[in-house]
Amino acid sequence: MDDLLDMYVTKWLHTLMQALTALADPIRREIVEVLLDHPQDAGTIARRFSVSRPAVSRHLRVLRETGIVRSETVAQRRVYHVETAPLEELDHWLTRYRQFWTERLDKLEQHLEEG
Repeated sequence: MDDLLDMYVTKWLHTLMQALTALADPIRREIVEVLLDHPQDAGTIARRFSVSRPAVSRHLRVLRETGIVRSETVAQRRVYHVETAPLEELDHWLTRYRQFWTERLDKLEQHLEEG
């Protein structure tokens, strides 16, 4: 049973790290921001960036492979949508660290105000 749990945790952490790696790129983060407003086709997304269309397609593929976006075929176009589940998992994982740093920064602020 412990081996199964270890395998699950390892897979979950690997998935989170893939999402973090994908979002480390500023163009990919901007693509996600654009798609949060509403789904868009690849051509419309590509026109927003100064990089080539093939480069944007590669960024979209990385986001799709990590599950951050999904695509659907509508007529001759591929329309991209944000998948919130991976982002929610990432946020849940980061909450622990956010709390840690908030507490530390609050203590620092208090110390500086007293000094």
